[in-house]
Amino acid sequence: MIKAVIFDFDNTLMDFMRMKRAAVEAAVDAMIDAGLTYKKADMIEKIYKVYWKEGIEDQFIFDKVLTNEFGKIDYKILASGIIGYRRAKDGTLALYPHVNLTLTALTRMGIKMAVVSDAPRLPVWLRICGLGLQHYFDTVVTFDDAGIKKPDPKPFQMALKGLGTKPEETLMIGDWAERDVVGAKGAGMKVIFARYGDTLNTQHSGADYDIDDIQELIQIVQDHNRRSPE
Repeated sequence: MIKAVIFDFDNTLMDFMRMKRAAVEAAVDAMIDAGLTYKKADMIEKIYKVYWKEGIEDQFIFDKVLTNEFGKIDYKILASGIIGYRRAKDGTLALYPHVNLTLTALTRMGIKMAVVSDAPRLPVWLRICGLGLQHYFDTVVTFDDAGIKKPDPKPFQMALKGLGTKPEETLMIGDWAERDVVGAKGAGMKVIFARYGDTLNTQHSGADYDIDDIQELIQIVQDHNRRSPE
């Protein structure tokens, strides 16, 4: 019987890359307006080059890019970029369709819920609270909590402990096959691949279920529990 569901957050509940693209574009626009002498497309490319190397959650991305390009930081340009980024980020935080409906349905079914994220603690909580989801989750495990990223089993094991459920009683849903699927299976759970959030063009997820809409999760839990009522 399924008693709990563990969610990845970015690109599973929230359209993270949509937010990231809008925020980076707004940041570059603001830096150019403040005097940055670069073409917009070129600067965006340089920012993402550092993101892919250092991590998409890098909190000092603009400091690094400006230092790489100019050997120093012009704080008028840096501050303008940060403000532009924050304003756009706050304005483009968005859940995928049917997320609230799904979480509410699971709550009514008595299903416990958790988040396991590779992102730092504060950004994760800011996104959870900014989207009004803070009351749904029994436990939240971030990189700062686990000290290691998925697919290591530790974050999943911490979530299971917080939920008070066994692996066979818990489903994991995430968008990254190499981290979410491999990690959750390694911890003994069944896994749902959030194909709607896949940004890597994954052909074979290796999950127990692939879904195109988070709402499908409700039926999976219902079907599983109908077969295993105890």
